[in-house]
Amino acid sequence: MRLTQTFRKFVPRQFVEHFAKHGTNTLELGHADEDEVAILFCDIRGFTGLSELMKPQELMNFLNSYFLRMNDPIHQNNGFIDKFIGDAIMALFDHPGGTHKNKAQDAISAAIDLRKALSIYNEHRRNSGYTAINIGIGVHFGPVIIGTVGSDDRMDTTVLGDSVNIAYRLESLAPKYNADIVVSAQLLKTVGADYPLKTRLLDWVRVKGRRAPIEVYEVLSHLPLQEQQKRYAINSHIVEGLACRIRQDWDGALNHFHRALQINPEDILPQHHIDVCQQYRHAALESNWDGALTIQ
Repeated sequence: MRLTQTFRKFVPRQFVEHFAKHGTNTLELGHADEDEVAILFCDIRGFTGLSELMKPQELMNFLNSYFLRMNDPIHQNNGFIDKFIGDAIMALFDHPGGTHKNKAQDAISAAIDLRKALSIYNEHRRNSGYTAINIGIGVHFGPVIIGTVGSDDRMDTTVLGDSVNIAYRLESLAPKYNADIVVSAQLLKTVGADYPLKTRLLDWVRVKGRRAPIEVYEVLSHLPLQEQQKRYAINSHIVEGLACRIRQDWDGALNHFHRALQINPEDILPQHHIDVCQQYRHAALESNWDGALTIQ
């Protein structure tokens, strides 16, 4: 029984339940199922620099303390951790017996709760004389392949697909836009307009490993109300400016982005778009250019 309980810590129970749902009662090498789930990536900003200041045991103690705090918001919202990748967490949301909408809403709720858990954790760190840390979160919804890979003597569960890559790339965009939580338009569409969520449009981008561009948004709901209002106040100018950029109406785009900068000079988003427009305005663009910013 102890051995079984130990193995459950390496192979999430939800993986086994997922396979059972598709009629499989054993975990065999090479088994694969296709499903649509919400995928969440979360990692610590500036972790490399932070880790260089710690001794090996201190680093392990820090990571385990951090992961312990991040575990509950995921599990309490019907998700499960698929992998710890260094300081990063990859979590899946496959609401048992639920709809796609349930899965997407679970993932958004978990992302917001992760930010709340981080605030509490940072308070404890400050009380103990440690510096606060920050995290970036990316969330996407889409089809994935869930299965087992490896060899005869070493097997692991895994999740593959374009949707996983998108969620990972969204998380990597968080520091670029000074955003805590970055989500795709597909996730918001799945969540539904009736869900009480405050967001703003960030950009129209093409992420590494994918041809088709995606619309990316920043979640604002976890921020103090005043900060939400400040960030959202420029949203209409960002929307209109991006539409102009896609049409290669550079004067119109720059006009909207400069007006956004006047409204909120502390927000880095307008200046980002001004810089992008100046870059593309003087570049030799292909005839089929779709207005997307290519992110490497």
